[in-house]
Amino acid sequence: MTVNHIKVSQLLRDDLKIVISGGTGFIGKALIQHLVKENNQIVVLTRTPGKYDNPNPGLVEPVFWDGKTIGSWSHKIAGADAVINLAGEPIGIKRWNDSAKQLILNSRIDSAKAIVKAISTNGNSPRVFLSASAASYYGNISGDDVDESRKRGNGFLAETCERWESQARLAESTGARVALLRFGIVLDKNGGALAKMMLPFKIFAGGPPGSGKQWVSWIHREDAVRAIATIIANDNIRGPVNITSPEPVTMREFCSVLAKMLGRPSWAAVPDFVLKTMLGEMSEILLTGQRAISRKLREHGFKFKYPDLKQALGVIFNGINEIA
Repeated sequence: MTVNHIKVSQLLRDDLKIVISGGTGFIGKALIQHLVKENNQIVVLTRTPGKYDNPNPGLVEPVFWDGKTIGSWSHKIAGADAVINLAGEPIGIKRWNDSAKQLILNSRIDSAKAIVKAISTNGNSPRVFLSASAASYYGNISGDDVDESRKRGNGFLAETCERWESQARLAESTGARVALLRFGIVLDKNGGALAKMMLPFKIFAGGPPGSGKQWVSWIHREDAVRAIATIIANDNIRGPVNITSPEPVTMREFCSVLAKMLGRPSWAAVPDFVLKTMLGEMSEILLTGQRAISRKLREHGFKFKYPDLKQALGVIFNGINEIA
């Protein structure tokens, strides 16, 4: 039976054991909520297990880890059906300098290295290891669609993604299937990039950064979670997978739709030099993009619930299927 003939909720059999790092984050929280509905057993690797707000204590077990060294948590890897690494320092919290960039890189390399070491030393590797990455891997591309076959682009984020993925791929030597989740901008109302993008519009100061012609590869958080569940369940999906909507938009279009949703104007573009002066090298986040399309999800029959930006933002803000 192929994936497109059944619902994603039917893909995962009950009682899988799934270990998740980064489970307290924006994507991780939603993923756990999705997985526990199917009665799966979840181990959450967290630096603060005592503070973990656990709505499902019978199915979810918080376990301490520091994100970089082997500890007692590593025994939880043995016999797991799936291990998912979503850990990493946020990239847009503070201005990039050498130490901030090193922290962004190290947090990703260290967490992947620790998990791969745990998989390698426990002798009972998981069926699949899913490791987060980003569509930033492709760098800035102004033209055609970008699928998983495209080579790495240029820039700090592209280079970080390549090193992050290279570390995760080492788990293949244990016999585990490895999938690299190249996320676009994940959208939902309470958190993530959208919460930050909303603020200037709320104070009537919103507008597209730079030329507005750069592409935005995005995905609704619910579709991102469903895609992850599909990858866990489908033994034929491996290697890089773009976790992105089939309909990317330009930054100008994105800002126009967002402004309409918030009942605010979208003013003239903020010039490149202003953003570079304000943000330094971190302006790369706003001034670059690509039309990342998930060829692999499409080939395996994945059906997006929210393929259109207007529909996705309509659901996020108003609970409706589209903007009038």
